Amino acid sequence: MELLTVVEEMLLLTIFKLGDNAYGVPIRDMVIDMTGKRVVYGTLYNSLNQLVRKGFVITQRGEPTAERGGRSKVFYLMTDYGMEALRNTRDRRSAIWADVPDLA
Repeated sequence: MELLTVVEEMLLLTIFKLGDNAYGVPIRDMVIDMTGKRVVYGTLYNSLNQLVRKGFVITQRGEPTAERGGRSKVFYLMTDYGMEALRNTRDRRSAIWADVPDLA
């Protein structure tokens, strides 16, 4: 299993934390909260589409709503493969940091 990039890891963790509410706006807001950095929707959706292509997440369309002009939200759901990749990355990072003394 390949090691996730930092962006992939952050997005998968965000999707995991948001659960059934994982769609564009809350994903972007949580990433901004976690990083303190500006996130452009184009970059966000490009990265999310890459997660879909790699099989880490799938998409599911919600019901169209009037407040969205009749458009539906696209929700992101983590696959078993995505969860496995996230666990593997966490375990690898923990192993890398295991022998490092306290940096404080």
